[in-house]
Amino acid sequence: MKAETLFWQQCTQAVDEDGSIDAEHLMELVIATYRSQESEYDEIERSAGTLLIENRELQKTISSTTQALAEQRKLFEIVLNNLPLGLSVFDADQRLTLSNLRFRQLFGFSDGDVTPGTTIADLMHKTRGTEQAGARTRSRKEGQGASSKAGRIRRREWLMDDGRIIQSVVTILADGSNIAIHADITEDRKAAERITYLAHHDPLTGLPNRIRFREQLDAALAERKEDEQIALVHLNLDRFKSINNTMGVSAGDKILQQVAERIRASAGSENILARLGSDEFAILQTHRQQPWNITALADQIRRELSEPFFRSDKQVELSVSMGISIAPDDAVETDKLLRNAAMALSHAKADGRRHERFFTVEMDEKMQARHALEADLRAAVHNEEFELHYQPLYDLTQHRICGFEALIRWNHPVRGRVSPMDFIPLAEEVGLVVDIGRWVLRRACNDAAQWPEDIKIAVNVSAIQFSSSDLPKDVGEALAAAELSPSRLELEITESVLMENRDEVMPILHALRERGIRISMDDFGTGYSSLSYLSSFPFDKIKIDKSFVNDIAENREAHAIMRAIILLGDALGMRVTVEGVETAEQMALLEREACDEIQGYYISAPKPFGDATRMLSMPPKANGITPFAKFRR
Repeated sequence: MKAETLFWQQCTQAVDEDGSIDAEHLMELVIATYRSQESEYDEIERSAGTLLIENRELQKTISSTTQALAEQRKLFEIVLNNLPLGLSVFDADQRLTLSNLRFRQLFGFSDGDVTPGTTIADLMHKTRGTEQAGARTRSRKEGQGASSKAGRIRRREWLMDDGRIIQSVVTILADGSNIAIHADITEDRKAAERITYLAHHDPLTGLPNRIRFREQLDAALAERKEDEQIALVHLNLDRFKSINNTMGVSAGDKILQQVAERIRASAGSENILARLGSDEFAILQTHRQQPWNITALADQIRRELSEPFFRSDKQVELSVSMGISIAPDDAVETDKLLRNAAMALSHAKADGRRHERFFTVEMDEKMQARHALEADLRAAVHNEEFELHYQPLYDLTQHRICGFEALIRWNHPVRGRVSPMDFIPLAEEVGLVVDIGRWVLRRACNDAAQWPEDIKIAVNVSAIQFSSSDLPKDVGEALAAAELSPSRLELEITESVLMENRDEVMPILHALRERGIRISMDDFGTGYSSLSYLSSFPFDKIKIDKSFVNDIAENREAHAIMRAIILLGDALGMRVTVEGVETAEQMALLEREACDEIQGYYISAPKPFGDATRMLSMPPKANGITPFAKFRR
């Protein structure tokens, strides 16, 4: 209300009944109005102050929010542009709405190339590479199999002009827009290819390995024409393990690389060559008339490998054995063809090495028989179906039996007596000789414990017992169980035991000898370097092989060799035992030459424990006549 109007209203209210103005009443109305207006004004001032404060707070909030948003945007840009993966976002019209620095780097785009609104088509035109057709096919297949709703994923792959491989994983959203991440998978792809390569190739020679060779053989047999022959050669280097033992594994690897190169040169590019493992190789020859061509190739490989190999200043000579099987005559399946070639190789090595053998049906029959014998042998080990026979060791000085050699025997319920020459090599090959050897030690020690204390027991030990078991522990347990003095046990080893792994065997022999166990070298004179081994280990005894005994009574040269060996043993402080003595003349001659012991059928054939015990009760030799005649056979 205007001030004039309000004043006139107040004047009207102050008029008395006589029409005069009551000045005092008018003053009271004016003062009341003023006071009322003053209160409202104060309220307005207070409200204005409050609004001002709130406005200032709001401004602060807006400023703080703006700053936070700016910082968030800055942080987002930092994160976006420092992602290890490229990122791009396209709207439903396939126009770029967002991308990061890594996206531009991966595809070689400039900042101007990736402005918002740029179409996918424009970017693909500027891409410095091409999309891989195979990846696109996979992408389409994946897209067809995926849901049509949001979350569908497609993969695309690009081969860039600089050789890099970029993979894009695109997520399609419900409105048709998409989000994609992009990665450089070049190193991953190379690593995967390397792994694939190593899975199918030998890293030492670069040749296909056993897995890859099987695949190639599968393919060759599947594609073989009706009149086509396929030859498979399985090669194995003879005695290559000795090279690793004497020259070291590194030198052996270098020689294997040279071997692979020579075989590769002989086989040529038209044949498939592979390394099956260690010192084994294989060749697959197709589209050739057989067996003539594969025989020619085998001859060429043998000639190539017979030439010396050189490692530093050392010359190495090798030989090779080969087994050959031919499809379809021998087999038309991969496994059988490989098995037949391996079987032929085994026969080539058994026949003296250095040549090839073709698979025959007789080989398969022998292999089946061998598998049957192996099954029976495993059962015999489990059921302890063996027994020990004992052949006496005769002391020529004291004219009495001084010990026995324990010899294993196997009487099969169906096969009858199985020769140790048949089942011991098989036991060594299939890993049963350790169990058999452990059983022989226990039984021989138990039996010897029932003989007089001056009678020793000799037990043969295989090379595999040194490498595949704890021989000192087995010996210790056998002696303890029988309560037999270690000095009564004599372990016989052949030179092959030392040749297999000299560094491993020598400490074991010393440990056994320190416990009082006697060590004897068996079959002395039949190995390659027996004299060198005699100087490297102090054997207690050498046993001269029976092949040296046969002609000593009639042949001066044989007699002279025998005398020299006996003198050698005496000079080295080693007892000498001559095996295979079968006549009185041989025994008399050895007695004159001061031989220590003899063993052979002239004294006694190997006999069961009961007969051996009865021999000990017989009187010593008298008047040149041995009392053991009834035990000779």
